[in-house]
Amino acid sequence: MTYSRNISDQFLAAQISEGREEAFDYVFRKYYRILCTQAIVYLKDDDLAQSVVQDCFINFWDKRSELNDIRNLYSFLSFMVRNKAVDNLRRAETERKAAKNLREKHGGEAVENSALYKEFETKFMEAVSKLPDRCRTAFEYSRFEGLKYSEIADRMNISQKAVEALIGRSLKTLRADLSEFLPVMGFLFFFLKNNIF
Repeated sequence: MTYSRNISDQFLAAQISEGREEAFDYVFRKYYRILCTQAIVYLKDDDLAQSVVQDCFINFWDKRSELNDIRNLYSFLSFMVRNKAVDNLRRAETERKAAKNLREKHGGEAVENSALYKEFETKFMEAVSKLPDRCRTAFEYSRFEGLKYSEIADRMNISQKAVEALIGRSLKTLRADLSEFLPVMGFLFFFLKNNIF
């Protein structure tokens, strides 16, 4: 099927929700470049920006059954790209802060240059990035931005009890994912001391 320029976003969204790949391809071609430009503004990296936009389109297709009520596809996709770009920036900042904390606690280069440290750092960031979105957000606000539960509750528009539950789930998951390091990595006690684990 060939789509004309004046075709409505609502019709395209309905077509995509029905699994019409040609409608998805049309939307991809129409918005890919401008969304990449938007992502570059946030990320300052062409390759990362393209990766973010591609991930958003994959997610968009995966959630196609939920698209029936969309009236402005560009606004919807732009919002997805912005959130994904901000998530990437937040993860990069989280990694930077975690590395800085470890360097300050353990004298920097000797620890940072160890293969075991690097493996732990990689696994730690992977584990954080794999947390469910709300868990990860609450965890990062608490552990890396130093926000109180009441402040996190305000930012996330949820109750303090919900914040406690999200962070509790995050810690349980991280402990399980990183359990292999706990017996051998002395500097992990830094995380324990500071309530990261």
